[in-house]
Amino acid sequence: MPDATASVLLLGATGQVGHALRRTLAPLGRVHAPGRAAVDLTDLTSVRAAVRELGPDLVVNAAAYTDVDGAEEEPERAARINAEAPRVLAEAARAVGAWLVHYSTDYVFDGTKRAPYTEADAPSPISVYGRTKRDGEKAIRMVGGRHVILRTSWVYSRRRSNFVRTMLGLAAENDRLTVVDDQIGVPTWAGWCAEATASVCERLLTGGDAPGAGCYHLAGTGQTSWYGLARAVFAQFGRTDVTVEPVSSGEYDTAAPRPAYTVLDSSRIRTAFRVPTTTWSEQLSHFRRHVASLKD
Repeated sequence: MPDATASVLLLGATGQVGHALRRTLAPLGRVHAPGRAAVDLTDLTSVRAAVRELGPDLVVNAAAYTDVDGAEEEPERAARINAEAPRVLAEAARAVGAWLVHYSTDYVFDGTKRAPYTEADAPSPISVYGRTKRDGEKAIRMVGGRHVILRTSWVYSRRRSNFVRTMLGLAAENDRLTVVDDQIGVPTWAGWCAEATASVCERLLTGGDAPGAGCYHLAGTGQTSWYGLARAVFAQFGRTDVTVEPVSSGEYDTAAPRPAYTVLDSSRIRTAFRVPTTTWSEQLSHFRRHVASLKD
């Protein structure tokens, strides 16, 4: 186990993964999770100051501009948060000798591949959001230092805006829904992502045989479409009364284009950090039980 006196700076603690990280990182040391009033990722001075003043052993950046369509309207703000802030975090973390763990996304890929993307595949994003996340990755690599970039995909939880919450909300008002069936990816429960991240961070803090810096894909195994995920959600939550009809992406007008295929191959992180293999459907089942337990 890492030293109980280790200091962890967690940014984005009110988000989907960040909220779960408050719990999963707690056994690793003292977790400092400043709010936006204290550390605003659009204010790079506050970002630098937070790292310099705390001098943490580990910085976990779970904060991001995640509104894919909104980024098309606010490209400068998205770039500030997703690209410039990670660069500053990497510089500040390197200055104090801290590890930086940063989240990225499957949307750095263009979706033209038809086999799971590996870390060796070159990013080629097709949206402003994807480009800003790719630029954040590049900035961290250029700075160097001790860093781990975790690309994940299709994140859902009980918090914030996400596909699973949206489907359950719509099902409360409709018994027939249409859902896109030609975009394929790997759904990821934020709680599972936070648990896996904690095991990665534990290895980093203990040193020894910890794997080196770099980019790793962090998702379950298997794949599905948004349509397939919607059907699985309703089956898990006992909403078999809801009819789901598949439609093409062309029937939905969105500000940002979506890649058609962004399945991530996460075998590298499973080998390097001993992250257990789990399917996306198993994660959904665990999520449903988690939601049920919170109602008791």
